[in-house]
Amino acid sequence: MALNGRKAQAARNDEIIVAAAREVFIADPSAPIAAVADHAGVGISALYRRYPSKDDLLRKLCFDGLMTHIETLEAALSDDSDAWTVFETFMRRVVEKDTHSITIALAGKFTPSQELYDAAGRAGRLGAELMDRTRQAGAIRADFSDADLGAVFEQMAAIHIGDEERTSALRQRYLTLVLDGLRTATTPLPSTPPTLEERAQRWVVS
Repeated sequence: MALNGRKAQAARNDEIIVAAAREVFIADPSAPIAAVADHAGVGISALYRRYPSKDDLLRKLCFDGLMTHIETLEAALSDDSDAWTVFETFMRRVVEKDTHSITIALAGKFTPSQELYDAAGRAGRLGAELMDRTRQAGAIRADFSDADLGAVFEQMAAIHIGDEERTSALRQRYLTLVLDGLRTATTPLPSTPPTLEERAQRWVVS
């Protein structure tokens, strides 16, 4: 059902605000919420009507990123192609969507909601399922854990060289090196994968 004029405009404003917030807060997590209104070209009152606080807006960004990640996992799990092709496609899609830039920028900057914790739990379960399926097929080195996935994605998200197109190309270049290393175990991995507690600790507001 089509939205009426006022609701359609509100929906467009929300999309503009969220896109602007992503750009502003990834570049500078300490930026004031007024910077988002300026970047979006909307009045501060319009922004506050939708997001009463900066934390509300940060939670929205993280929730959207988690939902995008969950959708990518679900698409991989519904794909009946060979296990390695599914896993590689999943990895490349996640890097293309760049949701982990949000994690790098915003971890520990606000208090997550129960909704966020629930979504993160679902993402974790789906990631474990994908990894189990890939390992059972013998398509990936056995000592690579689902707990390692987030760290790899954040390494790719940390690459920023040149413009957006160049950055995207280089991320895929280095992801290719990582993927080649995952296909065949040649050197045992030092240490152990990060625990869920270790990765969750950065979300604790100090």
